[in-house]
Amino acid sequence: MQKYIMALDQGTTSSRCILFDKAGNVCSMSQKEFTQIYPKPGWVEHNPMEIWSSQLAVAMESMAMLGAGADEIGAIGITNQRETTVLWNKNTGEPVYNAIVWQCRRTSDMIEELKKDGFDRKIREKTGLIPDAYFSASKIAWILENVPGARARAEAGELLFGTVDSWLIWNLTKGAVHATDYTNASRTMLFDIHRLVWDQEIMERFGIPASILPEVHPSGYVFGHTAASVLGAEIPIAGAAGDQQAALFGQCCFEKGEVKNTYGTGCFLLMNTGRSAISSKSGLLTTIAAGVSEEPDYALEGSVFVAGAGIQWLRDSMRMLKSASESQKYCEAVEDTAGMYIVPAFTGLGAPYWNQYARGTVVGLTRGCAKEHFVRGVLEAVAYQTGDVIRAMERDSGICLKSLKVDGGASANDFLMQFQADIVDTQIQRPKCIETTALGAAYLAGLAVGYWKDREEIRENWQLGKVFESAMEEGRRQRLLKGWQRAVRCALMWAEE
Repeated sequence: MQKYIMALDQGTTSSRCILFDKAGNVCSMSQKEFTQIYPKPGWVEHNPMEIWSSQLAVAMESMAMLGAGADEIGAIGITNQRETTVLWNKNTGEPVYNAIVWQCRRTSDMIEELKKDGFDRKIREKTGLIPDAYFSASKIAWILENVPGARARAEAGELLFGTVDSWLIWNLTKGAVHATDYTNASRTMLFDIHRLVWDQEIMERFGIPASILPEVHPSGYVFGHTAASVLGAEIPIAGAAGDQQAALFGQCCFEKGEVKNTYGTGCFLLMNTGRSAISSKSGLLTTIAAGVSEEPDYALEGSVFVAGAGIQWLRDSMRMLKSASESQKYCEAVEDTAGMYIVPAFTGLGAPYWNQYARGTVVGLTRGCAKEHFVRGVLEAVAYQTGDVIRAMERDSGICLKSLKVDGGASANDFLMQFQADIVDTQIQRPKCIETTALGAAYLAGLAVGYWKDREEIRENWQLGKVFESAMEEGRRQRLLKGWQRAVRCALMWAEE
């Protein structure tokens, strides 16, 4: 019996590798940051070779920490920053351009063009996505149009496209496998999530030849094996999933109506909606959930742009905190925000408002406001924004939330978790292991090779760290929510001329 499952967690700012055992424990972890490239304002790129070399380095380091040989690794699962786009030469493996990162806004005008003849509605129906520069399709089109010779080489069958999972799989197998999974395909804006195929009409609209696209499989699937020269043996690559879907799986949200929220730089809420792809009327995205079946489950997704980023802003720009963990002490030092609200719309407001011109707003200031109230206002805003997305999910799905599973760095803040429970009037469950993204990738790979028998065995691994129950009086909750809605209206009003 192999001892470990390896999870490669390729994120936006760093590459990590974690080796897990059968009980889901972290046995070793290695992390390496890599370069962020900003060629122009609003443009974000990565060097694909640095993504690959950093990921390979941490994989070897994680094994070395335990003295583990490649024969002790049962399988590899990959989870990755989603939507980031790489095009490379299929004969040499050389990228034709830097990876264009999900955050990059260079193709915003291309997206605006789609709206003129209503093609955005067609994209919404087929892909479940609200057309945006965030997704891969317009990034591919930009590379084909702007890199000399790229279009001719793509049409001659010499180039391949991949999201980061595909790029890693191709390199791990020394070019033997060009594939992706349902979850990553569903974030390209090219994949019909109902028919589970690359959509010809959308490809033609963006001028993308079919020959560059990878094969698509379920997230838990043996995509291929590592070349023996890469890690020392042929290890099955048996899992791949975009980071947020991997976290949903790692939190064991296998049933319809189960929800997780990842409190990172922003917040990402996903609700498993089972076999139904629910079309949102509230500004949420419809996407594919990670699984091992050919017939996938679906999820509703809502994004809050500023969560942990607000705490970083207090620390680095406002210099109100020495460390992020200090925020809890300040919040608990006062009973409330003294009637003040902060709407951290630094880059507009995400779901369910979708207003890119809204800006950060502080309202209700009085002479009695102190630093503690200000810090508390930023943390409360994270919980209010999460509440807005939860209510949108409940409206769209018709499912009433019974509990919310949480993970990500800011979920360690007990004040924030208690206020979250109070403001959404729902039980908050924080697991012992908050490395749920990498764990989800490991579970998908382990299931595909029989390391774990079934989902029930995995569910037994999930250990509750702490529960937060709602303790707020209903009248107070309603007063606070009413104030928050007024504050949001002020931020939206700022966007108007």
